Amino acid sequence: MSMHPIRLLVVDDHTLFRRGLVALLAEDGRFFVAGEAADAGEALRRAAEIQPDVILLDNHLPGVRGVDAVQTLKDVAPAARVLMLTVSEDEADLVHALRAGAQGYLLKTVDSDVLAQAIVQTMAGDSIVSPEMTGKLVAAFRSASSQPADAVREAVGATEPIDTLSPREREILVHISRGASNKEIARALDIAETTVKIHVQHILRKLNLSSRVQAAVYASGRGLP
Repeated sequence: MSMHPIRLLVVDDHTLFRRGLVALLAEDGRFFVAGEAADAGEALRRAAEIQPDVILLDNHLPGVRGVDAVQTLKDVAPAARVLMLTVSEDEADLVHALRAGAQGYLLKTVDSDVLAQAIVQTMAGDSIVSPEMTGKLVAAFRSASSQPADAVREAVGATEPIDTLSPREREILVHISRGASNKEIARALDIAETTVKIHVQHILRKLNLSSRVQAAVYASGRGLP
């Protein structure tokens, strides 16, 4: 990770929540809150001005929903990663955000330390989705007749055959599809967490995927578990 703090733009129309979040993040030396905004219009102006590294974006904004502003925010700040931080558990919002280019989707019930780590991982290029929403993403993919499922299928794209995975990698892929973390997988399989991390890297490389979220969707589409 860079020695420079990650520059953040916090977008949320709830003043108390936004200021509390800003104060919380400001206490962490890894972050620098470069700006904040209460609606999509203000967010666009601030993003263009400060060019943040990561934009924490709520969905329920006045006028324009956060998921509808993702693409425009990325247009004015091309290098910024967008991490949705919202109360919306709607699978359509999740798929819409990911299709528009959001790097992740977290619920506001997330613990502060998990949020901080998610920001770091987002900056590193990882895709982050709350475990509760991973299940909904998989469900959307399984519903072949639904529009969100088609959108996810398009977003995931073609992958390499699952037959390239070893038995252990297939086993880990099943756990990923259930939204399990590396620590939870390590505990379930009685192996070291670092070993799980290596297996996950191998799985993503073999399947030509870029995130464990895509891996979960891929596994679901192939009938795993």
